[in-house]
Amino acid sequence: MQLGGLLLYLYAVIERHRLVRVPASSANLGPGYDVMAAALDIHLELEVRETGTFAVERGELDIPVDRENLLVRAFETLHPADDFTFRIGGDIPLARGMGSSAAAIVAGLVAADHIFELGLSRQELLERATVLEGHPDNVAAALSGGFVVCAVSGKGLTSTRIDAPEGLEGILVIPHEQVSTARARDAIPAEVPISQAVANVAAAAQLALGLSLGDFDLISSGLSDQLHQERRRELFPASMEIVDSAGELGAIGATISGAGPTVLVWSGWQETGAVVAKLRQRCAGWAEVKRVGFSPIGADVPEL
Repeated sequence: MQLGGLLLYLYAVIERHRLVRVPASSANLGPGYDVMAAALDIHLELEVRETGTFAVERGELDIPVDRENLLVRAFETLHPADDFTFRIGGDIPLARGMGSSAAAIVAGLVAADHIFELGLSRQELLERATVLEGHPDNVAAALSGGFVVCAVSGKGLTSTRIDAPEGLEGILVIPHEQVSTARARDAIPAEVPISQAVANVAAAAQLALGLSLGDFDLISSGLSDQLHQERRRELFPASMEIVDSAGELGAIGATISGAGPTVLVWSGWQETGAVVAKLRQRCAGWAEVKRVGFSPIGADVPEL
């Protein structure tokens, strides 16, 4: 073998390469504004390969292909991306309230951590991802899977994971129109009445307890919100109509997913098929209806 061919062979052998899969997430879950989230069986897929040049391959995704790409920015908080090609795919819709930005941040961090064998703990990844995202709920669910409850206290940032109860399923109503996260954030006032705050604390406690016990009645009671959903109604009125009528459709309840406009409809597995059929009839022309599981697996590196 000539020297040039040998060098190419050696480079191919030692080329650093990782495949990372990160789940989508639904945040807030009704009363848990910026505190609670769930990982969903929809994924961002990232392939990072050391090619000697920087490039972003995005397929049909409408995302930046330079260093402004959020995934690349996250990667570069740990190591320069000069010699790497990033191939981004998966099926998480953008700007629909399904944690696409959180998934990108987590994917970039996990890829860099694995490629350069940095050995960052899950807590260190969570803290770095939260700084980039601005709040911990989506990134915590993307990292750990399952349901998460996040808190910031004198002990720092914590995220507690709860396994999805057996038989609990989700249905996503994904409108074709996008909603700006900034506009959704602006709709929330700096102060709220104490009665609304108390109601949300009570509901969030019921929801966490219901998830822990697998009690669907408690979960249903715990999905009510008085903090953010009603204040954002004008941004996605059709979505809010689904939330309002979820019980009539046979579901446990429904919540706006993150900043919206996607709706997460909560259902027991025996009722899910009938609820999906009713939703597809009702949402024809303006939204996609998709049955989805709650993912027990967070960010994963299935191929080394």
